[in-house]
Order: sequence, then C-alpha cells, then structure tokens
Amino acid sequence: MEFGITLKPDISVERIVGLTRQAESAGFHYGWIFDSHVLWKEPYPLLTLMAANTQRMRLGTCVTNPAVRDMTVTASLFATLNLISGGRMELGIGRGDSSRRVLGKKPVTWAQLEDSVKKFRELTAGHEIEYDGQPTRLTWAEHPPRVWIAGYGPKVLQMAGRVADGIILQFADPDLIAWCLGFVKEGARSAKRDWRGIEVMAAAPVWVSDDLGVARERVRWFPALVSNHVVDLIRQYKPEDLPPALTSYVQNRASYDYLHHCEVESSNANFVSDEVVDRFCIVGSAQAHREKLRKLIDAGVTQFNDTGSVSARNPADIPRDGKRESINPLSRFRRRERCLPLKPHQGVIRGERNSKSHKPRVVVKCSHRWNRQSHKGRSCSQGKRRHSAPVESS
Repeated sequence: MEFGITLKPDISVERIVGLTRQAESAGFHYGWIFDSHVLWKEPYPLLTLMAANTQRMRLGTCVTNPAVRDMTVTASLFATLNLISGGRMELGIGRGDSSRRVLGKKPVTWAQLEDSVKKFRELTAGHEIEYDGQPTRLTWAEHPPRVWIAGYGPKVLQMAGRVADGIILQFADPDLIAWCLGFVKEGARSAKRDWRGIEVMAAAPVWVSDDLGVARERVRWFPALVSNHVVDLIRQYKPEDLPPALTSYVQNRASYDYLHHCEVESSNANFVSDEVVDRFCIVGSAQAHREKLRKLIDAGVTQFNDTGSVSARNPADIPRDGKRESINPLSRFRRRERCLPLKPHQGVIRGERNSKSHKPRVVVKCSHRWNRQSHKGRSCSQGKRRHSAPVESS
C-alpha cells in the first residue's frame, strides 16, 4: 500500500508548501489538493509550488471536474505542470461537487466525464482532437498524466473500469469498497482490460487518539460530505440497486451549507452517527489504524489517502496524549513482522537532506534481530534479502 495526503487550501500558502515538504520527507508517495476555487484558494498555482518544492512525490487534484474550467485549460495546466515537476502529475477528476454546487450548478453526467477524460489524454499526449468542430492540439505536450476517476454509482464506476488508471473511493469502509470494485471489474472486462492494473484509492480522514470521542468529532464532517453524493445516487437509482450501508444514514439529513464544506464541528454533520464515522474514516489508537489499513489492503486498496486531516481547523501535527505526532503515515502502519521485497526505486525517506545537493538520503533499516544497524543500499549484510524498513514512531 502507498500513502497520500490531501491538503485543503484554506491554510496559508507557506503552510501548504511546508506541509508538502514534510509529507515527502515522511515517506508519502502522493500529495493531493482539493479543487473548489470559490470556497478555497485556486489549486494550480499551489501545485506549481508543491512541484517546485518536492523531488519524488506525485502530485494532483483530488478532485477537479470537467465543467469549472474548459478541458483545454485543464489539459494545458497539467501538461505544463508535468514539465515543471518532471512528469509527476496525476489528474484526479469527478463529476463535480462543491465547486459546482456553490455556484448553483449541477454535476456533469458520467458520459460527459468519460468524454472529457478522453480529450484530456489526447491533448496532454500532444495529439490533435476536434474540439467544438475546431482542430485543436497542444503541440508542446508529450506525456499524459495518469487519470484517477472519483465516483460512487454503478455507471460511473463501470465507466472508470473502462478508461481510468485509478479509482478514487471516498470512504474507508472495506465492504463498500468491495461493492464498488465489483462495478469497476465489470467495466474493465467490457473493455478487455485487466482490472488488476487499475489503482484503487481509499480517501478518508484519520485521527489518532485513544479518546474515540475526540477522534470522531475531528472527522465527523467527512460522511456529511459523502452524503451529497449519496443523495444524488438515491435520485438516480432504485433502492435495491444500492447498499443500505451507503444510503440509510442520510435519511435524517437536513440541508447542507457549502460555506461550511469540509469543516470540523460544522452543523452539516449533526446527523452523522458514531457508527458511520467509524466505518467511513479511520479513528482511534495506532493499533486500530493498522488493523483498518490491513482490511483495506485485503479489499483491494493500493493507496490510502489521508484526506482532510490538515486544514485551518485541523492542525498538521496530530495531538495524541498531550504530544504532537508527525504526519508520517508509516509511523501508524509498521511492518515489523517480516521483510518484504523492495522495488529498485523504493526506500524509506528519513528526511535527512544533503545541504549541497538537496537530495534526500534514503536509508533502509534492517529489521533482522541480529543486525539492527542502519545501512545505505537495498540489502542487509545477509546479502540475499531485500528489506522493507520498520519505521520509528514519531
């Protein structure tokens, strides 16, 4: 499993840059940012700064949509950012929620989303397309970013199975993820694709605390956010087509105020029960986090994205038992039990930088009982095994 973090751009520009650096140093593989240009800061200048201040972390929107900006604009933005970042950009895209609704507009259809993804790929690859009857080409673009499609309903998920490089599922409920992946697999089969090549992201907020009451209140806003999509699904599908675990909790939902979107302790979340919080988010002790992450891996998740734990109302360093924990995801999910193979490009980033080269130093720490020495390189003195590295708690 890889780890990502999503920043809500209601914090200062300096804080966004600093947190991005901290996340890369801590070992995060992906840095995502919300896109809701009226509610919060514009994401693309921020992604430029994030790219300029990182070396390895892959970066993208979580998520944008085809309607807020013309797709030629979005394609040009990503193609440019790909040049700035050295090819590290990823497009996270969906039908549209807050950035549309705050303007009194509806999300786009799944068919419009699919067409936009195809145009985006062609344009960012430097190919010519017919755009409103006009031949259009980004002659300088070369390498199309991967595309992650966010969705909940059967039609969007089947479409994502046909065309997406990755799927964004905004909850951490293993059973609901398994239900969603059933439609992704159907779509992949219809397009003669191997669904196992599609990345699966579970995006949800986390809060580490032995006090469950405190942890739940910090993330209760998230199922309220998801409820906007669920209400749409209920309008479009028959009750028997949707799992009660996804739909039943919105029965007592009142109106939703987008001016308090993704906000801790917002009245938007008053209807959300503790049971739903526990299913949709990851809360509780560090051990509870590890257990939930293992269940997500078993369900098919390849990336966990901590979405929303950092905002103006949620500090970046998570309080636990009177102390401050860093945002290192690996400190919450150790693998001390066994040594695992490492791909050539993988390692544990310990955050130490060479002042001259500015390149992070990769240190792999052997977990064998007879050799606890930190060493550079990819294998320990045994010489035959490559190792994943146990990570010290912050």
